[in-house]
Amino acid sequence: MKSGDRTKKLRDMSEDELGRQDAEMSEQMFKLRFQWAMGQTETLNKIRELRKDKARLLTIMREKSNG
Repeated sequence: MKSGDRTKKLRDMSEDELGRQDAEMSEQMFKLRFQWAMGQTETLNKIRELRKDKARLLTIMREKSNG
């Protein structure tokens, strides 16, 4: 999925849904970091992508809370 599509999907979510999505992403990040530590190198791209998605999510959450 392209980043523009992900951003549009996040913008359409409510604040509660964004909070749940944030919790899910945090859990996924923990699991991916654990896999990375165990030597599964294919997780690096997933970690990078998830980190960027989480930053998009947090930006949108801030926009909704301020605006």
